[in-house]
Amino acid sequence: MHGQLTVVDDLPGAFAGAVVEAWQARSGELFSLALCGGTTARPCYERLAAEGLSAIDWLSVNVYWGDERCVPPDDPDSNQLLGRQALLERVGGANAVYPMDCEVGPDAYALRLGEVGKLDVIHLGMGPDGHTASLFPGSEALGADPGQLVARNVDPSGRNEHPRMTLTLSGIARARLVVFTVAGAAKRETLQAVVDGADLPAGRVTADRVLWLVDREAAPQRLPAP
Repeated sequence: MHGQLTVVDDLPGAFAGAVVEAWQARSGELFSLALCGGTTARPCYERLAAEGLSAIDWLSVNVYWGDERCVPPDDPDSNQLLGRQALLERVGGANAVYPMDCEVGPDAYALRLGEVGKLDVIHLGMGPDGHTASLFPGSEALGADPGQLVARNVDPSGRNEHPRMTLTLSGIARARLVVFTVAGAAKRETLQAVVDGADLPAGRVTADRVLWLVDREAAPQRLPAP
């Protein structure tokens, strides 16, 4: 496991605080934030909308996504829809919003990310199988070339439906800060495996700084060595 693991009582509050802190420490006029999907993300974005409404100038924020299911943008499984409903509509929008579009493909998204350079914050979750973004165990995108920032991918196990578009490990590594949020007892065993060094996608994530925010139900029994 790369980075710092912190067990918290209020996971959405800790996430919102980490993003606000990163905003305050930003190096430029614009701030870049990449969103994710999943059930843990929604309360995190709702809290960020509430606490960041006055703390963040959203007209100086560019919003990206770390992965997307290849479904219409109004589909209930769309990460774009979740981000818009839970965050963007609550704060009134952003300076610019760049959803992933499977029809356009990964090259155009990679080109845009290449122009940005480093994203300030990438938010990630972790599945019970250890996947993060749409990087699934044993999937093709895990072996992407180091220069490839975005890829198409599928879950070879079939447990996660829909073809996907996702940042690669190299794409994620360009972040100034990656914030993982992990919640629930169903994730505890997998998180322990990541802490213990199992070769799972989530455990391979690197960036300038990686912060794992974990609620008490998901907290591993054996924590990483300081």
